[in-house]
Amino acid sequence: MPKVSIIIPAYNAMTYLPETLKSILFQTFTDFEVLIINDGSTDNIVQWASELPDPRVRLIVQENQGVATARNTGIERAKGKYIAFLDADDLWEPTKLEKQVHYLKNHPEVGLLHTSMMLIDFQGNSLGRIITSNAEGNALKKLLEKNTIVTSSVIVRSYCLQKVGKFNSNLRSSEDWDMWIRIATNYPLAVIKEPLVYYRQHNNNMTKNWQILEQDLVTIENLFQSLQRELLYLKNRSYGYASIYLAWKALHNGDRQHATYFRNNAIAYYPQLRYSPWCIRLSIAIAIMQWLGFDGFSRVLVIIYAFRRRIVSIFPQ
Repeated sequence: MPKVSIIIPAYNAMTYLPETLKSILFQTFTDFEVLIINDGSTDNIVQWASELPDPRVRLIVQENQGVATARNTGIERAKGKYIAFLDADDLWEPTKLEKQVHYLKNHPEVGLLHTSMMLIDFQGNSLGRIITSNAEGNALKKLLEKNTIVTSSVIVRSYCLQKVGKFNSNLRSSEDWDMWIRIATNYPLAVIKEPLVYYRQHNNNMTKNWQILEQDLVTIENLFQSLQRELLYLKNRSYGYASIYLAWKALHNGDRQHATYFRNNAIAYYPQLRYSPWCIRLSIAIAIMQWLGFDGFSRVLVIIYAFRRRIVSIFPQ
């Protein structure tokens, strides 16, 4: 029986999937199985998978039902003591699994372990930004405010998923956040503060589509319906941070009007955000797009990314 089951949902993902799989097969920890869930793809994934020489990799085919159901299919077929999630366009550092398995072995109380991440572009180049979550220990309150856990960094004990249930397949984009909150309600979380995951940003990312994300604001309402009354004060904060997130996604799609709308909503929900670094940077970005247009804004981003890469190379974390 493999120690770790790695679940990769794939829908027309062949642009990046071979590179993603390569980053798994280069892991220093090798006691794993890889379950690639073909979620109704129309590309050549079946032929590609049939030619893979590694018996640890299995392709499971289903009709297109969405990423949540694809992950649930993987969970149902998984044999590992630990289950790790990886999106088909992200990458792992070679020591990622080794460090996580070692940590979980030495911290049996921890139900979910995640890591910091490095942002990369569609070509795999660093964007010079490392993001580290503070969701550790009793992390429920932190996660209710905002989701700071990237799915591709997560490894979880299989019995935790047996207790809290599967991903909610009715959600179109916040199914991971909903899952982490359910796990945090029952188990301590931990984070390895090293960028062991490369999170790829590209035009086809589902998280780029702010219209889909906006529809799932209803997730926040559902989350708080089942919580104790003393946690309800966090709901407006949650709406505020979610609105900041939506504003950034709208801005990156060139929609300054909706970015401004969501920024104003964020401040209305949670006025303290007005002077937060997230809101100040957002307001500056909106102003830049207003002055220079979307093309000018994009050129400024290129300069910022180059500067960040330079800083990271001089002061690596």
